[in-house]
Amino acid sequence: MKKEKLVIIPTYNELENIQEMIHAVMNLDGEFDLLIIDDNSPDGTAEEVIKHQNDFTGRLHLIQRKGKLGLGTAYITGFKFALEKGYSYIFEMDADFSHNPDDLIKLHRACSNHGYDMAIGSRYITGVNVVNWPMGRVLMSFFASKYVQFVTGIPIKDTTAGFKCYTAKVLKAMDLNKIKFVGYAFQIEMKFTAWKLGFKIIEVPIIFTDRTKGTSKMSSGIFKEAVMGVIYMKFKSFFKTYKPINQT
Repeated sequence: MKKEKLVIIPTYNELENIQEMIHAVMNLDGEFDLLIIDDNSPDGTAEEVIKHQNDFTGRLHLIQRKGKLGLGTAYITGFKFALEKGYSYIFEMDADFSHNPDDLIKLHRACSNHGYDMAIGSRYITGVNVVNWPMGRVLMSFFASKYVQFVTGIPIKDTTAGFKCYTAKVLKAMDLNKIKFVGYAFQIEMKFTAWKLGFKIIEVPIIFTDRTKGTSKMSSGIFKEAVMGVIYMKFKSFFKTYKPINQT
C-alpha cells in the first residue's frame, strides 16, 4: 500500500496518553503513519514511543527536540518531514484524545473523495460540540473564533482548531519558514494563509472532548499571542501578495 497519510502529534509530557494514542492511530483503517515530535519531555514520552517503533516498522516516526520550542515550530518541522517523504495527506492532532482518532478518516475522506484541499475538524460548525470544558473556556474559545472572523474576514467558524488535514499541495504552496506564530495564533495563521491562497477549505463537524489524563498546555501567553497576532496578521496582509511559492 502506498504511504500517503501522515499524522503529526507534538508532545510534551504525554506519557499517560501516548501508548494508547499510538495504537489508536496505527489500528485505523487505511494505514495512517504517525510522527511524534517530542520536546524533551522529562516524563519519558519519547522513550515510550521508541519502545513501540519495532512494532510498527516504517510507520511510527519520532523527532526529538532539545526543549519546548513551541507548537508551531513542531508542526513546521513535521510538515517538512512529510513533504520530504512524499506524503499526500498530512494531519495535525493533539496527543490527549481531545481529538478522536477515528475522525481522521472523515478528514481524509473530505480531501481525498470530495476534492477539498484542507479539512478542519470543527467544534462550531454545527453548534458548540465541546465536552467537559468549563463554561468559561467554552465561551473564550467560541468568541475567540468570532473575533478572528471579524478581524480577518475568514469564512471559518472554528479558526483556532488544531485538528486538520492538509493536502501536500497546500503546504508546498506556503513559505513555511515565514509562519512565525507558535500557539493558537499558529493555527489561525495557517488557515488564513491557505484561505488567502485560494484553497478549498471545509469544516467537518467533530465532538471535542477535554483531556482526562495529563495537563493542558494552554497559557495566558498563548492566548495573548492569538489576540494580538490576529491584528498583526491582518495588517501585514494589506501589504502582501498571496501567491503559491511553487508557481510563477
